[in-house]
Amino acid sequence: MIIAETERLVIREFTIDDAPFILELVNEPAWLTFIGDKGVRTTDDAVRYILNGPVKSYHTHGFGLWLVQLKQENIPIGMCGLIKRDLLEHVDIGFAYLSAHNGQGYAYEAATATLEYAKDKVGLKHILAITNQDNFRSIRLLEKLGLKFERLITLPGEQKPILLMGASLLSGNS
Repeated sequence: MIIAETERLVIREFTIDDAPFILELVNEPAWLTFIGDKGVRTTDDAVRYILNGPVKSYHTHGFGLWLVQLKQENIPIGMCGLIKRDLLEHVDIGFAYLSAHNGQGYAYEAATATLEYAKDKVGLKHILAITNQDNFRSIRLLEKLGLKFERLITLPGEQKPILLMGASLLSGNS
């Protein structure tokens, strides 16, 4: 199912056919550094990741992480979407891209479409994001999207605090 289309991108739900892409993405150095090792080492692991993560979220919440692909070339380049975590009061936006596609504005384009979807289709009034304090690219993107630092939080099982950022999705507010 297509979630959104932008000038250069298509944002759609993941399917198990996307397993080879997931295997590549979750083993990128930036993913491992800033998101963590998900233990995805084979295509079968990637299928389980898709079914137990994004697809489960689609059924449970009506949204989740979505595949971002180049519209013209039909090539997957990353993921962007909405995540409902038990430990956070509001839904958060998440994203990750193959390093070969960094610095071309794709993340901003997809995240902007995702926030519009969150507001218009899901009806969210507030959005959060969490990011590693050292992930300067993500912090800059979140600030460009209008999210502001709220506080430091420590996720269960983790030692190092991370940034919690947030923004109102109501028109005229931040």
